[in-house]
Amino acid sequence: MIKLIKYVVHVLAAGLLLGGLLAALDYRRFERQPLRLDQPATLLVTAGMNPIGLVDAWAAKAWLDRPRDRLWLRLRYRLKPAARPVQAGEYRIRPGQSVIQILAMLEAGEVYLHELTIPEGWQFSQLRQALAGHHALSPRTAGWSDADIMRELGRAGVHPEGRFLPETYAFPRGMTDLAFLARAAEAMDVALAEAWADRDADLPLQTPEQALILASIIEKETAVAQERAQIAGVFVERLVRGMRLQTDPTVIYGLGANFDGNLRRRDLRTDTPYNTYTRHGLPPTPIALPGRAALQAAVNPLRSDKLYFVARGDGSHEFSATLAAHQRAVRKFQLK
Repeated sequence: MIKLIKYVVHVLAAGLLLGGLLAALDYRRFERQPLRLDQPATLLVTAGMNPIGLVDAWAAKAWLDRPRDRLWLRLRYRLKPAARPVQAGEYRIRPGQSVIQILAMLEAGEVYLHELTIPEGWQFSQLRQALAGHHALSPRTAGWSDADIMRELGRAGVHPEGRFLPETYAFPRGMTDLAFLARAAEAMDVALAEAWADRDADLPLQTPEQALILASIIEKETAVAQERAQIAGVFVERLVRGMRLQTDPTVIYGLGANFDGNLRRRDLRTDTPYNTYTRHGLPPTPIALPGRAALQAAVNPLRSDKLYFVARGDGSHEFSATLAAHQRAVRKFQLK
């Protein structure tokens, strides 16, 4: 009888050991198994959603199909009280990721980040259109005036042109367009402060604001990186000599909606606060969003005797030191 009892106990112990081993192996299978995905998928986790509900949702999508996976997940959170709850947001799941890898991503809040690039030389109106058209941004400023936006950003009375740094910004779904603008404005503050601190000592510019204005003109005058400092040098030399800047982009900006794409001689004679053919000095505000390179060129110009430049037609410019040489260049490259 005693032998029988010992035998039964041994059998039961062996059975328990085997069952525990099989359960452990199945749990490891659960942790390591990838969701059944043929291509990346977007997962939206709402506030308050629990991991059990996620597994149920994955099963409903046929991403998981074993009923006891739900049990293993419950057990995981009971045995690991330090495990954090999943965080709300939008996640991008890739084929091959395991259940545990995905849960760890959700627990850490590693949400998918969308991107929006502000190109150098854009105007603020173009930036607003891009923000309004981005599917992942929440349009808080719809219907607001530019002045409303600047006031909400804590910059009441500041003209918005040039105040937002051209860069590529990454952000989670649901960020407001106002929060995006705040981030871009702060980035411009930092970039402008860095450039101003690194400026040449003998610049005819008195404030960072003037450097921002000049950088915006440089940005609109050329897309050739190696020309920025040279064009900056022309404008700085003109300012030093008291000459008018005579730059077309400022005239175009001053014409606003009246500009039809063709700049005429009468436009150059039409006085506006931005017409640098009729007025001396810099215009009252920036005329575009300058990038870091244009900011650096504005405060570190290539000084020379050059006072004029004209477009060659291939994106580059011909620089001249005298009016006679400039007129020859105009006849060659513009009048053919």
